[in-house]
Amino acid sequence: MTGTERKSERKVLRVLDGEAIGPPPAWMMRQAGRYLPEYRATRAEAGSFLDLCYSPDFAVEVTLQPIRRFGFDAAILFSDILVVPHALGQDVRFVEGEGPRLDPLDGREAFSKLREAGDPAVMTHLAPVFETVTRLRAELPGETTLLGFCGAPWTVASYMIGGRGTPDLAPARALAEGDTALVDALIDRLVTVQTDYLVRQLEAGADAVQIFESHAGTLPLAVPTSDGTVEPVGDVAESALPGAPAADALTRWSLQPIARMVAGVRARVPGAKIIVFARGSGLDGHAQVVPETGADAVGVDWGVDLKALRATVPATTVTQGNLHPETLIEGGAALDAAVDAVLEATAGRPHIFNLGHGITPQTPVAHVERMLARLRGQG
Repeated sequence: MTGTERKSERKVLRVLDGEAIGPPPAWMMRQAGRYLPEYRATRAEAGSFLDLCYSPDFAVEVTLQPIRRFGFDAAILFSDILVVPHALGQDVRFVEGEGPRLDPLDGREAFSKLREAGDPAVMTHLAPVFETVTRLRAELPGETTLLGFCGAPWTVASYMIGGRGTPDLAPARALAEGDTALVDALIDRLVTVQTDYLVRQLEAGADAVQIFESHAGTLPLAVPTSDGTVEPVGDVAESALPGAPAADALTRWSLQPIARMVAGVRARVPGAKIIVFARGSGLDGHAQVVPETGADAVGVDWGVDLKALRATVPATTVTQGNLHPETLIEGGAALDAAVDAVLEATAGRPHIFNLGHGITPQTPVAHVERMLARLRGQG
């Protein structure tokens, strides 16, 4: 069987081409994770979380685990969005029970210590990720779509600036409003580096990629006008959206940088399939994602009424999502009803079944099995 014929078996790719398939293909964000006993065993063997990400042996194994157990239609590369700041030279570590910690990028001096976008050491640092992708494509079943990914520039920048995830992203928002040129320069660097990062994942064997904008709902509300007191950083001049409403903030800080990435990837990999997940952007924000970024599909978070979104966007728009992770924990009749609601909202439209955010560690494996049985008409 030729490579083209094998790709034609991959239902997720067919949906990304605009085909409506019933029942829709399925995968889950964070499907390789702590809810699986086999993942926990591999994680313990690997040592640190970053060792798990950077070891192709371990990363391949945990990526394959949910495919073996559930037969999902897509496998998503096991890694983390913060390997990119790590590759840029920022200290990144994962504290057990607390999550990621970074040395905060709190000003221009810290920014000056990052590697330049064209420094070959950046992609050398990420070489184990590309090896993992190549090995996964060789080991996955022919019908399984392989997804690569990265974080969106604003989301990654918010971690780099704050040094950790915070509910309101106060450090990142304050810096964006206080030294706009600096945050523009950081986002520009992330656009360049992550475009290259996604291209290399695709060249290594990924069928499609997803860009995770986890913080689309937590953006600076306005960009101050330039009064001449802040010097531009490098070649980036300060720009302004004085008194910008939320929609303008979404475009300025989130969708425009993503659109530059999408265009940059496609300039080097024509026809590349790209999904954008803009969590927290609301119904109107979700409706903007495909037309404003050029993505092939919009990932829908659990807070959006999927039926209302499908009524808002063109019938040809590809959607993905959006079962609530807490409903998956609850299980039973509530889970069955929620699966049915997603199917009803997307009937006859191109859709990829997924959660509206990542699966949580306390989710019973049996509930994932029940969800898939219901989706596939077996329960």
